[in-house]
Amino acid sequence: MGNIEKQVKALAVELGFDLVGITSAETFEHHRITTLQRIKRGFMDGLGWFTEDRVNRGTVPENLLPGAKSIISVGLSYYVSADSVKDVSSSGKVARYAWGDDYHKLMKDRLKEYVNVLSTRCERKIEARWYVDDGPMLDRAAAERAGLGWYGKNTNILTRSHGSWVFLGQVVTDMVLEPDKQLKKTCGNCVRCIDSCPTGALLSPYVLDNKRCISFLTIENRGVIPRELRTKMFDWVFGCDICQDICPVNVKAMYSKEQAFQKKRFTTLELVGILGMTEEEFQERFSNSPIKRAKLVGLKRNACVALGNNGDRKAVPDLIETLEVSTTLIKIHAAWALGRLGGSKAECALSTALNVEADEELRSEILMALKDLSGYRLKTCS
Repeated sequence: MGNIEKQVKALAVELGFDLVGITSAETFEHHRITTLQRIKRGFMDGLGWFTEDRVNRGTVPENLLPGAKSIISVGLSYYVSADSVKDVSSSGKVARYAWGDDYHKLMKDRLKEYVNVLSTRCERKIEARWYVDDGPMLDRAAAERAGLGWYGKNTNILTRSHGSWVFLGQVVTDMVLEPDKQLKKTCGNCVRCIDSCPTGALLSPYVLDNKRCISFLTIENRGVIPRELRTKMFDWVFGCDICQDICPVNVKAMYSKEQAFQKKRFTTLELVGILGMTEEEFQERFSNSPIKRAKLVGLKRNACVALGNNGDRKAVPDLIETLEVSTTLIKIHAAWALGRLGGSKAECALSTALNVEADEELRSEILMALKDLSGYRLKTCS
């Protein structure tokens, strides 16, 4: 490694990144082919923005930056202690990456600063483009080739020091840099992540069906959650960490030093409180939080599912109110939850709703919820 590569890496660490590696700006041909195959097989359905054009563009660095020569791949750990997290039936789980502030702005601002400082120290304007996971580049492909880590069978990048609890960023640049070697490490025979996935989203090693993943279902999915998957989502209301929590590589992962992730604003969410939340309250409470990605309607839908799974009948009155006043999408999941929780009040509310609702999909959901209640006979409750 030459002096310029040492400077490039030292600056990344100086600015707070935990990991940094260098790779060439050659086309990611293997990843382009496999990713396009995933799209054709329907594994990326539901992500309208994840198109073939996007993949074809993002796997050719020259398309992103004419004259590109190298890619600097960085990683920032978000792993913080869960010691203070309380697991109670009235709350829903949030994926660890969303406990603190939104990482997108933090990462992009830091990558911009990185390029500016690098230009100053190199005494020339460095041409560069920088990306995090909302950009077209396949961030995990770049991280793998730059030696940051290796692909786990759950499709996450696993690093030696910080496990898979890392945000990835890339700087595509016109700098000519000596690339790092790709790691030869693998997961061996371990399949714990595959065996632990409750929805069966991990079809086989390195193959994820996005449509069945709890993270997709609670965040990116804008529609009805398939009925057969709801009980398998447990009490997750935003994202999922099951395949990461079970991973042996993550057991000894180093904690993050980043202050923005130490706040732990949303380790869990109070479920009934979500049902009554207004749009204004949602925007204010989740300002600068990744949770905004789910939108309020999605979060309420997820809360209904979690309440249906936790078995606490104290939520029945709030679910009844939700069934009466919410949008059709939320009502569908509130009806399902009431059918799961049961009791005379839930049964009467479902019967009444069946008599007044006109939407066929909602009526079908109500009927199935009523069938879940033993000894149901169609009636009107006063």
